[in-house]
Amino acid sequence: MTKSDYNLNVFINCPLDDKYKQLMYALIFTVYDCGFIPRCALEINDCGIVRHDKIEQLVDECKYGIHDISRTELDGKHRLPRFNMPYELGLFRGAKRYGGVKHKKKSCLILDRVRHRYQKFISDIAGQDIQDHNNKIQKIITCVRNWLRATSKKNTIPGGSEITKKYKSFKKDLPKMCKNARIKVSELTFNDYSQFVSEWLRQKAEGSK
Repeated sequence: MTKSDYNLNVFINCPLDDKYKQLMYALIFTVYDCGFIPRCALEINDCGIVRHDKIEQLVDECKYGIHDISRTELDGKHRLPRFNMPYELGLFRGAKRYGGVKHKKKSCLILDRVRHRYQKFISDIAGQDIQDHNNKIQKIITCVRNWLRATSKKNTIPGGSEITKKYKSFKKDLPKMCKNARIKVSELTFNDYSQFVSEWLRQKAEGSK
């Protein structure tokens, strides 16, 4: 799989803070294990490209989108919320509605930590099937897996419990993989982590043949 595979690309629009990192890692692993390619603004390191242009590029290149809108609290310093995730969700939905032919079939999953919480800050998206993960790794894995299975109609996607089991195994192997690559776990970039996940899954698949 390559980044040019529009029908396999999944735009990841989620919080990038340290508290969310473990959920993001589980989310990325799940997307790969389901046979898709996670894409994120963090993969683009070109300082000459402004962030909004990066997001537009990713929306254009991805048929699927996962949008976690669970980080909307006021920050302690400025007492203002962060609305990047709802904004990027709007871009994705706008591309589906007003984009060309290839964008009409875009599909997105909207996640929040508590069901119906979104009604207090973005009620215009009411009526869509928004899933709650309760900040639980197994729950977010299951949500992502079930959505990808339903929207893609792929019948080769393993169940949520099986993906969770594999993810736990991968997590145990990750420190050794990082050591061999001379990278600290805390130093992993999006691209580093993605490469480790895809290679680990490839080796496990080859070993099971």
